[in-house]
Amino acid sequence: METIAAIATPRGAGGVGVIRISGPRAREVLAAVFRPSADIAEFRPWVLHHGVVLDDDGPLDDVLAVYMPGPRTFTGEDVAEIQCHGGVFLVQAVLEAVLRKGARAAGRGEFSRRAYLNGRMDLSQAEAVAELIAAPSREAVRYGLQRLEGELGRRVEDLRVRLDQARVQMCLAVDFPDDEVECLPPEEFDGIVRDVADGIASLLAGCRRAAVMQEGAPVVLAGGVNAGKSSLLNALLGRSRALVTDIPGTTRDFLEECVNVNGLPVRLVDTAGLRESGETVERLGIERSREKVTQADAVLILLDGAALGEEGATATVCPDAAALEALKLAGDLPVLLVWNKIDLCRPACFPPVWAQGRPCVMISARTGEGVDELASRLHDLLLRDAEARPPEDGLAPNARQALALERALEEIKALRGDIRAGRSYDCLSVRLDTALAHLADVTGVDTPDEVLNKVFSSFCIGK
Repeated sequence: METIAAIATPRGAGGVGVIRISGPRAREVLAAVFRPSADIAEFRPWVLHHGVVLDDDGPLDDVLAVYMPGPRTFTGEDVAEIQCHGGVFLVQAVLEAVLRKGARAAGRGEFSRRAYLNGRMDLSQAEAVAELIAAPSREAVRYGLQRLEGELGRRVEDLRVRLDQARVQMCLAVDFPDDEVECLPPEEFDGIVRDVADGIASLLAGCRRAAVMQEGAPVVLAGGVNAGKSSLLNALLGRSRALVTDIPGTTRDFLEECVNVNGLPVRLVDTAGLRESGETVERLGIERSREKVTQADAVLILLDGAALGEEGATATVCPDAAALEALKLAGDLPVLLVWNKIDLCRPACFPPVWAQGRPCVMISARTGEGVDELASRLHDLLLRDAEARPPEDGLAPNARQALALERALEEIKALRGDIRAGRSYDCLSVRLDTALAHLADVTGVDTPDEVLNKVFSSFCIGK
């Protein structure tokens, strides 16, 4: 392979910049641009050396350099790194000096791709590298680390090997029907397939929660005009982001902001108050509000406690027309009813009679009272489903891996049906091979180049 190089630290000025070199000429390229401050016969592997990096015009910077021989490196190749001062021009100048001495500029994710191709990690581990870098929360970091350590790949490979062993026994029975070859009984075959299906289902159980942790959950603030949606958005953000006035219909369009809710990344969406309006712009904003409610992971329905009064919670039917519409739009989505403005009026009973067991919380978005409890309730609401909770080891697949596992599970379920229907082993082998191929996609066994290109194109340059 060619020797590649790239800046491994983020763009922009910083205290330190790192240029990474990987490939068969890594040591040669490093020696060509680096002059050590002390006489050394050769680079001591895995030891930082102090010196000066040079280009064709002379010294560039005072640096530290390290040479790391393969295969015990990230890429499995010889690797060298130069740590220079982190000025934008300086880091780029050092990289250009390295490229002029025989290295090629690395593409997106090329270091991780080489690690995968050289057997240093499977595809699920390579993806974990990018996910760990982009992790928006501590829980997302935990999931990324678990996959990076290879536990997900090992679990999937174990399932694949168990299916493959059954396939070998099937092939022997099909290819040598006249020989005394021990045939896999259908009952035993079905038992193996069932156990593999259970293992796949266990891995898929944490997919939803992992997606929330990695990407953030869209949560819509819905309700009538002047219910306090924008005030609550500002209270959760800890700053004034949305315009708040006493004029009904101030919010004309949705406003989206990201916030960390007890360790959970959440995308809060403030929407226009639900009501009938003859004004064109407001009417368009209300239609967008309705659309956003149906696309949310959870809905906070705000009730104007001051308008409903003390007895507003004792009715058998919700007296807030906008809240009723929001409940209908939300359907089966998780909903948290938020009685706002308790600084002006507290309900006579709580939770409201008409809530019918739905989770409720009382707050004052203006004073902040109850907002911490709301954040805690929202966190639990988003993660409350038992099916959304991953195993304690955090082995939750990402979207690509989950799709491959789901396809494998579909084939296995159909395979079990064919086994019970008494299909011949040569027919059963078709579904079995397909399931094996989908499991192999998770870890990248025989993965086509187009899939690899798509995976690694999402990586940053230098990783």
